[in-house]
Parts: sequence; structure tokens; C-alpha cells
Amino acid sequence: MNRPVTPAPATGPLPEVRSRDVDAGVHRLRVYTCGDPGNPAVVFVHGSGPGVSAPSNWEHLMPVFASAGYFALAPDVLGFGDSAHPDPAPPGGMVAYTDLRARSLIALLDALDVRTAHFVGNSMGGMITLRIAQIAPERLSKIILMGSGGAPLAPTADLMRLITFYDDPSPEAMADLLVRFVDDPGLFAGRLDEIAEDRATKANRPDVRRSHLATFDPEHGPVKYTEEELARIPHEALVLHGREDRMLPVRAGYYLAEHLPNAQLHVLPHAGHWIQIEQAERFAEQALLFLGERV
Repeated sequence: MNRPVTPAPATGPLPEVRSRDVDAGVHRLRVYTCGDPGNPAVVFVHGSGPGVSAPSNWEHLMPVFASAGYFALAPDVLGFGDSAHPDPAPPGGMVAYTDLRARSLIALLDALDVRTAHFVGNSMGGMITLRIAQIAPERLSKIILMGSGGAPLAPTADLMRLITFYDDPSPEAMADLLVRFVDDPGLFAGRLDEIAEDRATKANRPDVRRSHLATFDPEHGPVKYTEEELARIPHEALVLHGREDRMLPVRAGYYLAEHLPNAQLHVLPHAGHWIQIEQAERFAEQALLFLGERV
């Protein structure tokens, strides 16, 4: 099993990941950065789930991209982690919240004086990235979608466990949920209970709970991009999907790659929903190769 990327000793010390709060339009976002702000920017957008945050998804990879000559940015998406949690939460469920989150990330780019950036979107982060491509296409360079949502598919049983987590928001339920994100539960290296307890504590913050329940409001449907909508997104795109993804099945990746006009698809065997963690080396190699290609 691939482990998180560590550079060869000859590369010198890893660039430091820093965090700060940024006023992004009307909302405050916690953003983690790594590398030289003068370099091309890569924005990493995490997925949904109780207790998720930018560092849990991206902190181990940001120094790798910074070492490769990029300015790595990973925000806690609006309504997650230590970013603002609107109160009351916006009505309209995931569709409305996806649009609001996309606009807050555009405002974040404005606040950081970043005109264009590559975007890497995992799961819900992929849906947000595609929404940005619709409403502000000039702000994106290349797109990487990893285990992305947005295909017109019914939710899997494992995704429903994520959506309904607050029916039983216990550390035990969190542990049961976490193993469903990966193909090989050995990834947790005997620390599953510890990780689950920490994440359950974060998930049970009242603001985090409120934002989750608003996102998955059963009165409203999920985000689904039509073939026609995807056909109007011209950006070069790399679609990565784990063959054993139990949250969003691999056919979701095929759908996106088929209808985005400039997409390439890579299906990774022995990988679940968290490619960036479970196969970090392969993800970094493919992403950096794709970002470096001339078009």
C-alpha cells in the first residue's frame, strides 16, 4: 500500500504548512498554505463528511506540490472545520450550498490576489470545482477531479451512512464509517479508534452538525451535472477514481470523463474513495505530470 509522500533527502527540508483566517467576501475561511505565493497556485478542495477538514485531506501532500514549484492552498470549505458556519444555514440543501461554497472560494482567490489556479476537488470538492468552472471559468486553469460527485447516480449504502451519521454520532459509528472510505483498512495502522474518537469530537460541534444537516437536507436533491452542462466546461481535466470506491462508484468517474470534452480518466486499482491518502505517491505523480503538461 502506498503511504503519504515524503521527498528524497536531497530535496532538503519540506516547506512549512501555515494557516490563517481570511475574509472571503461575507464569510471567513480558514486556509492552509504552503510554498511561494509567486508560484502557480493549486487549490485543494476537500470532500464532505462529519468532522472533515482541509488538513486531514491535504496536509501531507501540500509540501510535495510546493516543492514541485506550486503555491498550495487548502481551505476548510465554508461550513466545515474552522471556517465559518452560516447560522442560519442557507436553505436549499446541497445545490444551494454548493453554489455558495463555490462563490466563497472565488472570493478567497480575490482576497489572496490569485487570478487563476489549478483546482483539485475530492468528492464534494469536485462538485464545487465544477460549479466554479460554470460561473467563473476564467479563474481555473486545469482541473483534477478525484472520486468526484456530480454524476446522476443514486447514493450508495456507504454514502448513506455518511449522510445519516448524526442518527448515531458516536466514535464507534465514526470508526465504522472511516473504514468505508478505503480499500485497505490497514491504512489506519492500529489507530482507527483514536482517529475515530478525535474526528467524532470535531463532528459533534454544534456548528459542524448544523452545516452537515443543512447540506444533506432531505427536502432537496443532490448536485447532478447533466451531459450538456459538462460539455460546456472546456478546461483540461484529469479524472481519478478508485476502482473499489464504495462511496461514489467508479462509474461516476466514467460519466464525468465521458462528458467533459477535454478529460482523461485514470482508474486506480486497490483504491477506495481517499486516493490522495491511500495511494498518495501515485496521486502526486499523476497530478504533477498532468499539471506540467503543455496544452
